[in-house]
Amino acid sequence: MANITRFDPFNELARFDPFMDVNDFFKGFAMRPLMQEFKSEPQMKMDVSEADGSYLIKAEIPGVNKNDIHISVDGNLVSISAEVKREKEEKKGETVIRSERYFGKVSRSFTLANDVDADKVQAKYADGVLEVTMPKKSNGHKKAITVS
Repeated sequence: MANITRFDPFNELARFDPFMDVNDFFKGFAMRPLMQEFKSEPQMKMDVSEADGSYLIKAEIPGVNKNDIHISVDGNLVSISAEVKREKEEKKGETVIRSERYFGKVSRSFTLANDVDADKVQAKYADGVLEVTMPKKSNGHKKAITVS
C-alpha cells in the first residue's frame, strides 16, 4: 500500500537551501531555486500568558543589545521592536563560506484584552529572551446595566 503524504507549498517556499543538490532541482515543483533570490526576514517569536492580574510576555530576540530594545504601551496596544546589528569583523585572508545570521530591525505589535498600567511595566533581558510583566489597569468596579 502506498504512503500518502500531504504537500504543503508554503513549507517548500519557506525553506532555503543554498547547498542544494543539482539532482534535487525538480523536487517541489522547482520552487527552491526560485526562492534563493529572496532573503529571509528576521522574526521575533513570543509567548503571551495571563496570570494574577497581569500579562507575561516572553520574546526571543537573540544577538541584541538591551539598549536596542524598545517597548511601548498605549492602553491595550503593545509594541516591541529591536535592532540586530551586524558585526563587521573581517580578517585578512579569511573568506566567508556561508553566513546565516541576519541583521536589521524586527518588531511585533498586538492588542491585549485589557488595558495595561504602563507605569508598572517591568522588563528584563537575559540570554536572548525578553521578559515583560504588564499589570492590568484596574478600570474601577463593574456595573450591571438593566435594560428597560
